[in-house]
Amino acid sequence: MIPIAREGWPFILAPLTLAVILWVSGWQGSGITALILAVSVALFFRDPSRDIPKGEGLILSPADGTVVHVGPYLGHELPEPATQISIFLSIFNVHINRAPFPAVVEEVEYKSGTFRIAWQPEASTANEQNLIMLKAPEGQLLVKQIAGLIARRIVCRVVPGQKLEAGERIGLIRFGSRVDLIVPSRAELFVKRGDRVKGGISVMGALR
Repeated sequence: MIPIAREGWPFILAPLTLAVILWVSGWQGSGITALILAVSVALFFRDPSRDIPKGEGLILSPADGTVVHVGPYLGHELPEPATQISIFLSIFNVHINRAPFPAVVEEVEYKSGTFRIAWQPEASTANEQNLIMLKAPEGQLLVKQIAGLIARRIVCRVVPGQKLEAGERIGLIRFGSRVDLIVPSRAELFVKRGDRVKGGISVMGALR
């Protein structure tokens, strides 16, 4: 059985219940359609286990998807020059977000905004988002959970003061989205635009 994120069950049970009602009512065709919808939603909320790479200073991908941007970060949340790595998640990707580095959650900040297409550069600043500031001896990192055109609900599972291991689940974004990883510019990067990455598995770089 495919592991399912707990936040997904309300969205799965609704069409599944409808499928049963339609089937027993004699509307088998509509029941099958509702069942297919339930299965599709379940696949979206799948939460597979991951073999987390081990290594000093490794920065892991916080999400599954495609790298759509690598460049200087223009924000001012970090105390030193930083680099932004943006990952676009389609509806077919696993949407569980993971900690990129062993660190302590220093701050969690929600910002309201628009719902532009998540692969557009403007989404990083204009869209609704949740900022998770991580603090480690090696430096500070920032993870932005960003809503997209379809994604309208950001789920954050962490709170300030919480200690995280690399690859630990920190939340999810429902139905298509973007995740920005902000790291100190002195970090060594191993990814480029166009690379496909997996949360908790792909090594984005190193910070030592």
